[in-house]
Amino acid sequence: MGDLNGTIANVCIVAPAIMFAIIAHEVMHGVVALRLGDDTALRAGRLTLNPISHIDLFGTIILPFGLYLFGLPVLGYAKPVPVNFRVLRGGRTGMMKVAAAGPLTNFVLAIVSGLLLRMMPAFLHGSFGLTVAQPLALMLRASVIVNVELGVFNLFPVLPLDGGRVMFGILPLAAAHAYAKTERYGFLILLLLLYTHWLDVAIYPVMNMALGAISWMVQL
Repeated sequence: MGDLNGTIANVCIVAPAIMFAIIAHEVMHGVVALRLGDDTALRAGRLTLNPISHIDLFGTIILPFGLYLFGLPVLGYAKPVPVNFRVLRGGRTGMMKVAAAGPLTNFVLAIVSGLLLRMMPAFLHGSFGLTVAQPLALMLRASVIVNVELGVFNLFPVLPLDGGRVMFGILPLAAAHAYAKTERYGFLILLLLLYTHWLDVAIYPVMNMALGAISWMVQL
């Protein structure tokens, strides 16, 4: 019973961080797209932080919480925010900006969470402050870790991840069109990389470096 209560408590602490990180990531794709001339996400009612508009049963709930319970890096996704890349100002550059907006949002959230964690003792006084300090600190710590993991993972250069979109924008046009044909196999490629542990070699060190950099920046 003690283990079950501990697991439930941990899920309650990490759940807000996971949900907000995934949803903010998707919303910012739509926000940047809107600024670049595409109002598809706005018309679809997706420029909102309301979880109901974004939750994907597997990607937002089952996958990230399952990974967390098994002690693995938290990865997940919401329903993709619709973007019409053909109407974006800037062509492929605009597409790169929209794609990069999600991971960059996660890194900003990680930094903000770290700063709040750093400053928290100065604002918590008395018995009430001591009561909320520990769970709040754990939530902020979870937010730092989750946002770094999501940001780094989504920058991996495999379509349809954001890193794949950025790579498409960087490549010469002919190579980019050939690269775009791999998107249909993207999920299988990621599963293969996970199964062969190549993803461990490619991503986990970067995650640790990013966590270390943010910890240094906010002096955690």
